[in-house]
Amino acid sequence: MKKYFNVAGPCNEKSHYMVPVLDRYKEIYGIVEQGHYFVIHAARQTGKTTLIKALVNYYNAAGDYYALYCSLESVEVFGEPKEGIPEILANIQSELKYSKLPNKDSFGVNQNSTNVSALIKNSLRDYCALLDKPLIIFIDEIDGLQDGTLVTFLRQLRDGYISKPEVPFVHSIALVGMRNIRDYKSKVREDRATLGSASPFNIISDALTIRNFSVEDIENLYAQHTEATGQVFEKEVVEKVFDQTDGQPWLVNAIGREITQKILENDNTKRITVDLVDQAVQNIILRRETHIDSLLDKLKEPRVQKIVESIILGRTNDVNILDNDTRYCLDLGLIKLIKGEIFPANRLYGEVIIRTLSYNTQFQLIQKVKNNWIDDAGNIDINGLLKNFQQFWRENSDIWMEKYEYKEAAPHLILQAFLQRIINGGGEILREYASGRERMDLCVIYAGKKYVIELKVMYSKSVIKDGLEQISSYLSRIGENIGWLVIFDRSNAKSWEDKIYWQSESVNDKIIYVVGC
Repeated sequence: MKKYFNVAGPCNEKSHYMVPVLDRYKEIYGIVEQGHYFVIHAARQTGKTTLIKALVNYYNAAGDYYALYCSLESVEVFGEPKEGIPEILANIQSELKYSKLPNKDSFGVNQNSTNVSALIKNSLRDYCALLDKPLIIFIDEIDGLQDGTLVTFLRQLRDGYISKPEVPFVHSIALVGMRNIRDYKSKVREDRATLGSASPFNIISDALTIRNFSVEDIENLYAQHTEATGQVFEKEVVEKVFDQTDGQPWLVNAIGREITQKILENDNTKRITVDLVDQAVQNIILRRETHIDSLLDKLKEPRVQKIVESIILGRTNDVNILDNDTRYCLDLGLIKLIKGEIFPANRLYGEVIIRTLSYNTQFQLIQKVKNNWIDDAGNIDINGLLKNFQQFWRENSDIWMEKYEYKEAAPHLILQAFLQRIINGGGEILREYASGRERMDLCVIYAGKKYVIELKVMYSKSVIKDGLEQISSYLSRIGENIGWLVIFDRSNAKSWEDKIYWQSESVNDKIIYVVGC
């Protein structure tokens, strides 16, 4: 069977190119052998279901255990135990029906379905008593459970766990979802009584997360395509993919699929180049694949907005890394931590965040922005463009700011929409999020030329001095001598005559234009 890069649902080795999952998570074997209950959590479409289905197949084939996969996705609409617990029982019965496990028709049949406080526990006890081997259950979409259903279900697992080995029960259980079990508590209504010392959340020994692909993993994945077709992903292509995705599994597969199937139209004689990676990334961004769309839909949530807005403004020192909202964004896969600093999870997400938040502005600027800032030689008149923006900002900022939920970051987003509108189709903007440094660096690339722009908000008197040093360093790093430092002054006490200015500075042999807005 011909294989392909998979971007929809779990992978299987018969149909898809895939990185061998079991070799990457050998620590699970020891956890299961010791009879522990544990969590596997990661963002959507990172390979959780692929992993646990592979584990089910492995354990059933090895013969020392019985293993069962069960998804609780359909139960998330039932917050009350009287509805949710019987639905969980029905889901387990359905999965057993199509499994090869013995005595499967006996599961739950002798239980009183109205006794929801013990229905799952007693059904599992009775079933395990009939088995000649220990049972392992991998429970997918566990964090979809709501309120009382979640607590009641976990309490029954806890009761069964602490009764082992005197009373038969499930040997090992993996709770699989987007979030760690410590975060399930926030899903319980605030008015619910305390869970006390016998909390159902206290049964977990380990919390594992799905790791992103390494460069070597990407090489392995793409080499499978090369082996099947002869079409080579060169080393620099693999490195470019890693740079754009940070190894996020869905993105790695999506770029491979976009290049081979969409751009090159399955013509395996054509060479795969670094430029095709850039084209694939742009296509995925513009097409807003379901993966991207569902992830960025989270940007509307206030708890996500608080974190993402701080990242855009470079004010991540204000963010508590241990805060529930920060952990939530980490679990969603939107952000990552590097040496205690917060960034978008990868370059592609960082680009999509800005494009998504400023898309409507780009569209509405069609009639507002002139298109004559680029001459026939491909040179952008950045001075003229930014002076035009100053005038636009003075006349329209109050109106346009009201259109944004991200009001603190609105100046950054509107200027970037302004720039994106100019270069669309002929260039790109490289964005560098400067965590904790109260700035964002932009490198506009058009016709092979680079234009460096740094964005800052006037938070203190030292902003301009710090900005000049920062942009000078950035210019040196990329080999340019001219830059633009845009300062947004949000003070209501100042007049526009004080906020709007243009001055030239020389710093370390670099010419820097300071643009007041």
